Amino acid sequence: MPTVKLHQNGEVYQQEVDANSNLVVLAGVKKFPHLKYGCGMGKCTKCTVKVISGGESLPEPNWKENKMLGDKLGEGYRLACQLYISENIEIVQE
Repeated sequence: MPTVKLHQNGEVYQQEVDANSNLVVLAGVKKFPHLKYGCGMGKCTKCTVKVISGGESLPEPNWKENKMLGDKLGEGYRLACQLYISENIEIVQE
């Protein structure tokens, strides 16, 4: 099971998740409660996170991430609603 480490507001939350889990779905059912999110469809960007480590296991950004994040993708930002976690990952959400 992959481990997700989330840095947020000076706190660090670490939790194992099932392989191929979507963090926004988990947040919606209160299994990853600290993640901020909105629409869950890649339109609002409220779930934007910066990947600190583990990004190499993520798929390439899809068209929604390209449209909504643009140049920020190059800085390591991703939309959590568009990611399915299969390996350990460390993220920051402001």
